[in-house]
Amino acid sequence: MNAQMRRAAMAASATAMAVLLAACGSAKQSGGSGGDSAGKKAKGDDITVGLLLPENKTARYESLDRPLITKRISDLTNGKGKVVYENAQQDATTQTQQMQTLITRKVDVIILDAVDSKSIASSVTKAKDAGIPVVAYDRLADGPIDAYTSFDNTEVGRVQANALVKKLGPKAKAGDIVMVNGSVTDPNAKMFKDGALPILKKSTTIGKTYDTQDWDPVNANSEMAAAIQALGKDKIVGVYSANDDMAGAIIEAMKKAGMDPKKIPVTGQDSTLTGVQRILAGTQFMSIFKSYPQEASIAGQMAVDLAQGKSVDSVAPDKSDSNTTKNIPTKIVPVVALTKDNVKSTVVKNNYYKLSDICTANYKAACKAAGLM
Repeated sequence: MNAQMRRAAMAASATAMAVLLAACGSAKQSGGSGGDSAGKKAKGDDITVGLLLPENKTARYESLDRPLITKRISDLTNGKGKVVYENAQQDATTQTQQMQTLITRKVDVIILDAVDSKSIASSVTKAKDAGIPVVAYDRLADGPIDAYTSFDNTEVGRVQANALVKKLGPKAKAGDIVMVNGSVTDPNAKMFKDGALPILKKSTTIGKTYDTQDWDPVNANSEMAAAIQALGKDKIVGVYSANDDMAGAIIEAMKKAGMDPKKIPVTGQDSTLTGVQRILAGTQFMSIFKSYPQEASIAGQMAVDLAQGKSVDSVAPDKSDSNTTKNIPTKIVPVVALTKDNVKSTVVKNNYYKLSDICTANYKAACKAAGLM
């Protein structure tokens, strides 16, 4: 080969290499930060969202979370987005099976409120491998979660404990506190407890403490009955209950033992309808008001954005770390202590419930006293 031919061959080779490198660079850029969307066609409004909620013993999931998320997704997709809903009924194995079904159906995104944050991790990984993003809703799950929204759960515990200590005043050290926490399989329960325990240890005497399996009110009722038997009904000055449904069962155990719940403050969380009614009647001292409409709106936006291949940075400006994954895009929603004094400015103002639902015949007098009627 003469010199001229060798120069021509080298030039052609260089040109081919440049084209190949440019193509590789283009392919790398199209995959985004994680490369998971490479080669995937951008979705429009016609998306399918899998929604997995953990249980139905806590009233909020069916009455608030599910309809709010479903409506938000419909609004964001001009009515074209579909929601495939399943409830695990507090069974981690069932939820794992539900996750696999959604993966097999090739949904576009999954909103997951985990029963067990650790055992679901392998299913989250399978979803990721199948190109299906997962939004952790209300509690952070292990595995490669793409986005997360919840409330400041440690702050929830602090707010509950501080409210109880303030309500007790000089009585805080005059007797025993019973502490009824949530399920050990729920990472939120640990955060509530972590927030409340230091405050209660400092300012009260904790006579009995329980971690309530499955957040089940039946279990909470039995635990409170055991605490009364062990401590004596005249020795208990207050009860830390992690949520409203357990608070209701605890109050029933107190009544059965001849105790007056109006004189022994009981905390709660979730602002359930029956919890609000008890607060107005004075049998439950307080709850935690959470803006579930805001949380559901954020989760819906995250899900639609991820399904459509968009960034969630604008809706999730913060970062969270799970046991397995760092820097998960996060949005935390603030919480408020709910008492008789602010039912009108929280639950009623935010249209949680209709006044006709709250102020039924048994609660009309209490509603009038609170300025609701």
